[in-house]
Amino acid sequence: MHPPAALNTSDTSLLTADDVRAAAARIAGAVVRTPTLYSQTLSAMTGADIYLKFENLQFTAAYKERGALNAMLLLGGNKINRGVIAASAGNHAQGLSYHGTRLGVPVTIVMPKTTPTIKVMQTESVGGTVVLEGESFDEAYAHARKLEIELGLTFIHPFDDPHVAAGQGTVALEMLEDVPELDMLVLPVGGGGLSSGMGTMARAIKPEIGLIGVEAELFPSMFNLLRGENRPIGGDTLAEGIAVFEPGAFTSKVLAGLLDDFVLVSESQLEGALALLLQIEKTVVEGAGAAGLAAVLANRSLFDGRKVGIVLSGGNIDTRLLANVLLRDLARSGRLARLRLTLQDRPGALFKVMKEFDAHNINIIEIWHQRIFTHLPAKGLITDIECEARDREQLDGLVAALRAKGYAVSQVELN
Repeated sequence: MHPPAALNTSDTSLLTADDVRAAAARIAGAVVRTPTLYSQTLSAMTGADIYLKFENLQFTAAYKERGALNAMLLLGGNKINRGVIAASAGNHAQGLSYHGTRLGVPVTIVMPKTTPTIKVMQTESVGGTVVLEGESFDEAYAHARKLEIELGLTFIHPFDDPHVAAGQGTVALEMLEDVPELDMLVLPVGGGGLSSGMGTMARAIKPEIGLIGVEAELFPSMFNLLRGENRPIGGDTLAEGIAVFEPGAFTSKVLAGLLDDFVLVSESQLEGALALLLQIEKTVVEGAGAAGLAAVLANRSLFDGRKVGIVLSGGNIDTRLLANVLLRDLARSGRLARLRLTLQDRPGALFKVMKEFDAHNINIIEIWHQRIFTHLPAKGLITDIECEARDREQLDGLVAALRAKGYAVSQVELN
């Protein structure tokens, strides 16, 4: 392991373990003390002892409640009576709205006009007042800061705030109380609120503990800052909860020198980890919630033989997106496939192909014929057959048999 290169000294005065402990006492009983559980199957798969912290079991299904509540409870007098405001289209919005409603604090959330309706409805369902403004998060953020002044509200940042980070740090406090033998934590990093809070607390309890940051390859903003690199930032990532263009100014100072290593994970690695958690642990996570496991699976030598704590940071994922991820995982594993064959357009041609599928006991889901938009002669056609196999070995057996019969067969691959 090696520390990040560019910034190598964290400012320990910005956030302390006492701040986190005070936050834990402040929010006790108002948030779920989620379990940290050993995963026998994931441990066997990775070569590490894997312990999962189920923050997707919070009422709003994400750890963000902790920091939002701590920040609100530290407001006093007229500030808390006037209410709070934030710019967020994600878990911070719901956490702030839920606890604001519970405490009788008015909460206004500014979201871009492009925000999916389901996120607006989820925030409103727990008591937040949603204002739609701008075409991007930056425009929504600017409008929130404008309303902060005009209406006399208190702005609560989703990550770049010491009170918010202290609340998030209670995740590590609970993990190490429940499993003191943990010797490594994997910290999802976006703006840095969770990682700076957890890292500060964990290092105070156990100075020798390994702290590994993880970001999505498409959004290496904190990675770039701490490592002095200039990787491109942007794209359509599954881990939208840690997709941040600009990391926090406060959090980056805390994180500098705190992390022992920093890894990036690809979209396919995030998808695979998310699918594994559902299949093995029977738990639903969003993309950012799968980042920790993705990091372990992609960097096994880094974690081999260690007792590793992974935070399942949230479970708010669109059901259609979840279905797509699971189906794509089946395709990568060879259990679902789309085979493309070139056939002659005459009676019985497809029937002969079907006999091979039957012989190999492979289920056909859908068939598409393409006669017009092909490079083939007029009497030829391309047939795509979507099918379901037991495993890749069974599928490979079918493909080999079809080729032995003289068929040109290719498989439509995923990225």
